[in-house]
Amino acid sequence: MYCEGKKTEPAYFRALERHYRNALIKVETIQAGVPMTVAERAVARAIDEGLSKRSRRKPKNSFEEGDQVWAAFDVDEHPRFDEAVALCVSTGVGICRSNPCFVWLILHEQEFHSPADRHAVCAHLERLHPEYDSNGAKTCDFEEMVHRVETAETRAKTQLQSREKERAPFGRPSTTAGELTAAIREAAALHRPKR
Repeated sequence: MYCEGKKTEPAYFRALERHYRNALIKVETIQAGVPMTVAERAVARAIDEGLSKRSRRKPKNSFEEGDQVWAAFDVDEHPRFDEAVALCVSTGVGICRSNPCFVWLILHEQEFHSPADRHAVCAHLERLHPEYDSNGAKTCDFEEMVHRVETAETRAKTQLQSREKERAPFGRPSTTAGELTAAIREAAALHRPKR
């Protein structure tokens, strides 16, 4: 998974990785921090690994066949967002996008349908988790939070359905992070040791 965030997203997905120990997850943080750069790097990796519609080579072994490459980025005020989404879609790279910022974290705690901007979302998250500092660490107790990932997935689906009804699929608030976490959970179940 390639992501634009330097703190929040990597810390969250590393906690998820620890929670689902047998899912093979690698979080790579892109320092450029804009969706198009994240998308380009993720697509290049998918092509190189034989995991893209554009790949010339096939995966080397059966373990690689189930591998997925994802790009995680926010809508916010980033240029070329639509172009980044189109690039990922055209090559089969998964998209974990959020509008605004990583609104996904709120969905672990409650429904959220306010069309708030990223500053208001961060303030709301600070009220839910006082340890979250939007001007500092930008982390919560993710180890505890990931136990509610399936609830967050359900809430994210409801959010996306609401935006679809409004004919604003990328509108505020919305996130496809639940699609990525569901893929991680599926990978973990597939690779769970037999008893």
